[in-house]
Amino acid sequence: MKRFLNEAALIAIAIPVVLWTVVPLYHLFVLAISPQDAVLAGTLWPEHPTFSNFLTVFRQQHYYLSNFWLQLGNSFFIAVTTGVATLFVATCAAFAISRLRVPGGRHIMNMALATYLIPAAFLAVPMYKTMGSYGLLDTQTALILAMIALASPYAIWVLKQASDKLPRELDEAAIMDGAKPLQIFRMVYLPLMRPTLVAIGIYALLLAWNEYLYAFLLLSSEKAAPLSVGLGLFLSADDSPWNLLMATGLIYAVPPAVIYYVFRNAMTSGLTAGAVKG
Repeated sequence: MKRFLNEAALIAIAIPVVLWTVVPLYHLFVLAISPQDAVLAGTLWPEHPTFSNFLTVFRQQHYYLSNFWLQLGNSFFIAVTTGVATLFVATCAAFAISRLRVPGGRHIMNMALATYLIPAAFLAVPMYKTMGSYGLLDTQTALILAMIALASPYAIWVLKQASDKLPRELDEAAIMDGAKPLQIFRMVYLPLMRPTLVAIGIYALLLAWNEYLYAFLLLSSEKAAPLSVGLGLFLSADDSPWNLLMATGLIYAVPPAVIYYVFRNAMTSGLTAGAVKG
């Protein structure tokens, strides 16, 4: 009976969560396959569904879609660059703090984590001012640096916790064989940290992919902006083509969904490894 009640409680919790997730996606898809004159009909399924909206998006046959492929490419470039750069910064920092035990390393990590006490939206204006001072406004470099700054503290913390769980005997054995710190980093540390590295790299990539506020503030040119900002341009008109907006949004949601599905096992094991200190 207790097991039955526990399962019933889990199901009761799961059903609202599933509906909360699935219902918006369902309406997103329904609007994406609806003709323009049926968008506001309020039906659960369009009377004449069509996939012409996706062809319109791919062919850039609308004013707001004139830079669709360019902005999609910008999104990929910014996201991948942020993921790789964050992974490099966080991996080196976690190795220095956890394995080399550099003086003051833990205090630096704690200070970095303390930045999360301030909402990211509150940091947008100071970030804008900083990038302007260095002449980086309206460049993708500004957005990439901002995303690295936002993603690195959490990435360092997760990698540091996962690194602490590695046996130090491995480092000592490598040192006995004459290995230098860089050799330990390349031949011992990186192979053992691979699942966590994959998880952190994807975390930073998806963070940059979904970012809108910083992209909107730091990039004023439509040709330099990612597609997340391009989607926001649809809302600047009173007669927004909602069907095209939803079709574009559905296309934009596919890459992160595919990435998560392909690397879901690595992300689960990697984040779990760094979530609890051994």
